[in-house]
Amino acid sequence: MDPVGEVLARSAVVSISATLIALAIGVALGTALAIARLPGRRPAAAVVNTGMAVPTVVVGLVVALLLWRSGPLGGLDLIYTLRGMVIAQVLIATPLIAGITMAALGALHPDLHDQLIGLGASRRQAVVRLWLEARVPLLAAAMAGFGHAVSEVGAATIVGGNIHGQTQVMTTAIVEGVGRGDFSAAAAYAAVLLGLAFVINALLTSVQQRNSSWARP
Repeated sequence: MDPVGEVLARSAVVSISATLIALAIGVALGTALAIARLPGRRPAAAVVNTGMAVPTVVVGLVVALLLWRSGPLGGLDLIYTLRGMVIAQVLIATPLIAGITMAALGALHPDLHDQLIGLGASRRQAVVRLWLEARVPLLAAAMAGFGHAVSEVGAATIVGGNIHGQTQVMTTAIVEGVGRGDFSAAAAYAAVLLGLAFVINALLTSVQQRNSSWARP
């Protein structure tokens, strides 16, 4: 297996990149579903909620079929690459973030958006204000999205291939170690993975609690 430092760096790059992209897509999608009065809104919300429960290995299979050299996106040469793994993790984390965002904004006063528009705010300003009002659950969405991405193994194995020196990440290294009977190495990778998850989520939790205290009267 690859050195722990290299594997940790790959895991961090892939998971953090995927989380940031999923946040941009998921928050925008969740916001649209929460406040936009568009036809097909309920079916779209149902699709998002269903996406939260889709097994990650299924997402990995779909992405692999698309990126495979004989697939529709095979010419991009993304199969068995970190970029391909990022795509898979984005698809895994986005429904979760969108669903939490939709629920968080839906819990606000139903007339708040219209009141802000009535007071002269632009649509963009009104949306930003709604995000500020729901900042605590939105930070929870970021934590959930990162946790979903960094702990994923099925899609990472299928799309990345667990190639030493290229696409091996913490979760696939743990699975490989267990498969080889090298439980000490697997435990070491697991400990480092938990450490990475703890550091990122501790930072987000600190920001969340600070924002929560500001929100109190």
